[in-house]
Amino acid sequence: MKKTPVFAAIVASSTALAAFAHGGATGIVKERMDAMADMGKAVKAVTPMMRGEAAYDVDVIRQAAATFSRHAGDSMTQLFPEGSGGAPSEAKETVWSQWEEFSDMAERLGVLADGLAGAADNGLMAASDDGSSPGAMMGGDASMMSNSAMMGGGAMMGGGMMTAEQIAGMPADGAFTMVTQVCSACHTKFRTESQ
Repeated sequence: MKKTPVFAAIVASSTALAAFAHGGATGIVKERMDAMADMGKAVKAVTPMMRGEAAYDVDVIRQAAATFSRHAGDSMTQLFPEGSGGAPSEAKETVWSQWEEFSDMAERLGVLADGLAGAADNGLMAASDDGSSPGAMMGGDASMMSNSAMMGGGAMMGGGMMTAEQIAGMPADGAFTMVTQVCSACHTKFRTESQ
């Protein structure tokens, strides 16, 4: 599974958002842009670890998970009151016309963030010295890591969404991928592209 394009897209869009965020934004629009920039910084802090370009740091993973959790669920949806679209906001009208889906993604982000916090101690999915995968050593189920299970951050298990506890049993890079996938899916559906 190649995660680099997803991470790169999230980092690039987060950086672009942060640059644009303060271009005349005030009030609730500025608050939500600041929240998105905060999550973008968390992604940027973790991505090099996931790529093997920086040493793995459990505390940084937990801090990122706390950032995602702080901005998820009701904290996210409260930043999108009816009528707060339009420039300089990058929110598409689909936020409000498809509110239930938007709200579900915001809630899902919270579950995934809690799962990521729990997965931080598990390290990355890579072969250990004895050749076994960390998932096998932790009692994890490799089938949970399949591309089809993780697409869109809506990992399915036994016909339902994975719980935070189930995600916490995964390697941290698998949990982080799920977080970035739900962010990417939300950006694709509910955010206009920066010019």
